[in-house]
Amino acid sequence: MKVLLVNGSTREKGCTYTALGEIKKVLDDEENIESEIFWIGDDAVYGCKACHACAKLGRCIYDDVSNVLAQKMKDADAIVLGSPVYYANINGSFGAALDKAFYQNSSLFENKIGASVVSCRRGGAGSAFDRLNKYFTITRMPIASGQYWNGVHGTSPEEVKQDIEGMQQMRDLAKSIIWMLNNLTDTKKPIREDKTFMNFIH
Repeated sequence: MKVLLVNGSTREKGCTYTALGEIKKVLDDEENIESEIFWIGDDAVYGCKACHACAKLGRCIYDDVSNVLAQKMKDADAIVLGSPVYYANINGSFGAALDKAFYQNSSLFENKIGASVVSCRRGGAGSAFDRLNKYFTITRMPIASGQYWNGVHGTSPEEVKQDIEGMQQMRDLAKSIIWMLNNLTDTKKPIREDKTFMNFIH
């Protein structure tokens, strides 16, 4: 089984990485679980232009990190999305990458386990956390949770490590992910109806 931890910060080894690293430590102790922290990088990502080319190509027509991310998510059994909090929301480049990665072939993410993590100095974590979880709920992904909302506080990795409750929350979340992987991966999946699309204005 494989867990993909996505670092949506433009800083490769900053606060978000520190939180995800604490999750990875717990996952690495499990013999049957492989884990990887994937950094989206610090290049700008074009937002989705609703050209619908990905419906035919299976990838975004703009060759940025969103295509790499989509492929890595397809190959994972569980996906953890981590982002710093900017203006009570996630990193803008990360949001653009996620919009495009989830939109292309989104049905392939169904039944994978999802979890989100946010890192902030002080406030705004709740709305950023909510934004990340919406990617899971729209693609039929069960969400792993811990003992509180998954967030850490600090302005540097050193400060994040001092957030003992936040770091404990990361370890607790990792244990929830492990439990779900061991109990949900081989269970019979629900039989779904075909999606029905309806416009409200005719």
